[in-house]
Amino acid sequence: MVGMSFTSLAPAVLGFFIEPLSQEFGWQRAQISSGLMIYALFAVPFSPLAGALVDRRGSRVIAIPGILLTASAFAAFSLINGSINQWIGLWFLYAFVALAVKSTVWSAAVSSLFSTSRGLALAVVFCGTAITQTAAPLLTQWLIDGFGWRQAYVWLAAGWGGTTFVLVVLFLKDARDRKPKTNEAVSAPPVLLGLSFREAMRSPPLRRVAAATLLISALIGAMLIHQVPILTGKGLSRETVALLAATSGLASLFGKLGTGWLFDRSRSGWIGGISLSLPAIGCVLLLQPSSSFELLVLGMVLLGYAAGAYLQLCTYLTSRYAGILHFGKIFGVMASLMALGTGSGPVIAGLIYDHFNSYVPLLIGGIPVGLICGLLVSRLGPYPEFPERGNDLAQVK
Repeated sequence: MVGMSFTSLAPAVLGFFIEPLSQEFGWQRAQISSGLMIYALFAVPFSPLAGALVDRRGSRVIAIPGILLTASAFAAFSLINGSINQWIGLWFLYAFVALAVKSTVWSAAVSSLFSTSRGLALAVVFCGTAITQTAAPLLTQWLIDGFGWRQAYVWLAAGWGGTTFVLVVLFLKDARDRKPKTNEAVSAPPVLLGLSFREAMRSPPLRRVAAATLLISALIGAMLIHQVPILTGKGLSRETVALLAATSGLASLFGKLGTGWLFDRSRSGWIGGISLSLPAIGCVLLLQPSSSFELLVLGMVLLGYAAGAYLQLCTYLTSRYAGILHFGKIFGVMASLMALGTGSGPVIAGLIYDHFNSYVPLLIGGIPVGLICGLLVSRLGPYPEFPERGNDLAQVK
């Protein structure tokens, strides 16, 4: 959970750096948001490779050096001197090292150990994202106000990254790290069942999950990264927006836990269908020209709930329809689509604002996108049964 929290730090706080960077260097919002696009472009080809490495070596071996490198790269944003090329270069560096701490690392570790309550177990892991969405806005705004945006980058990297590193070193283990006790006979490697990578790429349910993941991550990414200018444009202060962002983060926490709990007790496709359709309602509420504060809060709560649910949905459905044998590689494809959406959505939103000087077209477009995503996952069919393929862990290796 803490590792997942650290993974989501950079996207969660970028919106609070848009105005300080724009004011100091004169950059456009699309230029600043381009960092997440670079992050996405790296993830598309390399996330499956990182997932395959997790399948082969385990989560712990990848995560420990990855945390140190990612925290260092995040702190390096404090060194920006006004060159947009330097900004882009630092995002290339961050995108490369952050492959080692992406959601595949944490979800693969849990999926290898949990079966009956896998939905809730993954929900707990992905609560890390909700924790970041709740705490990071308030903390980031406080650091920027008190110490400036440069020191904010440094303290976030040291505090979040340092805590994550210590906990992972002490506690993170997956099925590959479990050893028999000294008075027990050596047990056989755990049997991991599931589709091959090629079979997964041809699976209609997994293709629908992939399409919904790409679209909803683009919409959620656009809304969360640009939530500060969207809400300040309605007359709210940055401090009030930080509180709304924290409220959205709490809703994300309920989205993860609630979705995980429901999946462990029901196989209804409407759990995902309704969850992914909520951003459409949120966009409608934010579109109202004279929205009351209560409606703005409700709109952000719905967006936050969906932001919490969609990663949980993608991971759980991938594990059920693809199995665990090649989960790292298969979910790596999902993670790359997620990163592509998360990276491209904010850039598209920035381009929309730079062209129209308004976020209204973005909110209008978000309505059909949310509804389409809900329909895609509402009727995926029964979970498949996977045959044993011999010593599956050895096969992965």
